[in-house]
Amino acid sequence: QVQLVESGGGLVQAGDSLRLSCAASGGTFSLYTMGWFRQALGNEREFVAAITRSGSSTYDTDSVKGRFTISRNNAQNTVYLQMNRLKPEDTAVYYCAAMLSWRSNYYESNEYNYWGQGTQVTVSS
Repeated sequence: QVQLVESGGGLVQAGDSLRLSCAASGGTFSLYTMGWFRQALGNEREFVAAITRSGSSTYDTDSVKGRFTISRNNAQNTVYLQMNRLKPEDTAVYYCAAMLSWRSNYYESNEYNYWGQGTQVTVSS
């Protein structure tokens, strides 16, 4: 059983930056593809970014390209989401998720085995 704990959310202004962290425990972190998803009020959960087990490849959704960067530190069992040039439409609860091994449909939330509790990010205009 893998436990995931997100941190780093908060209230910021448009144009600011935040770095989210997700600490994993209870499993072999390097075996898991890691993803970040978000859910805005009234919306479905959507894919934000994913990173392969070694960290050699990353994937993100079009709306965050060039602004958000996913990374991981396997020695510290942690995945990060660096968010720059934040916009009000980035406001959401952000979740990290772990998927055992790798599957090409990494953008599908139901492919992930474990989820954190989420951290709120609010961007004011």
